[in-house]
Amino acid sequence: MDYNILGYGIFISIIVFIIVVVGKICYRNGNIFVAELIPEHLELCQQINKSLLVAYYLVNIGYASMTLIGWETITSSLQLIEIMAVKVATIICLLSVLHYLNIFLLTNTIHKLIK
Repeated sequence: MDYNILGYGIFISIIVFIIVVVGKICYRNGNIFVAELIPEHLELCQQINKSLLVAYYLVNIGYASMTLIGWETITSSLQLIEIMAVKVATIICLLSVLHYLNIFLLTNTIHKLIK
C-alpha cells in the first residue's frame, strides 16, 4: 500500500476543511470587528475584510501545497499518523499567528489607512 498517496488525500481533505471553516468564521466576525474600528466607512470595511479573506486563502492553500513537497516516504500507518499530526498542527499554528498578526496590524494602522 502506498501510504504517501493515502496521506496526501487525508491531509488535503483535513486542511481544506480547516481552511474553509476558519476562513468563513474569520470573515463573518471580521466584518463586525473592522466595522467597529472605522464605523463611518462601512464599504471600506467590507473591502478590507474581503481582501483579508482572499489573502488568507491564498497563503494557507499555498503553504499547504508546499508542505506536500517535503514529505518523506511513509512506510507504516504509525508514521503516517505522526506526519499528519505534525503537518496539520503546523498549519493550525500558522493560522493562529496570521490571525493575531492581522488583528494587531489592523488595530494599529487602520486610522492611517483611511486618511
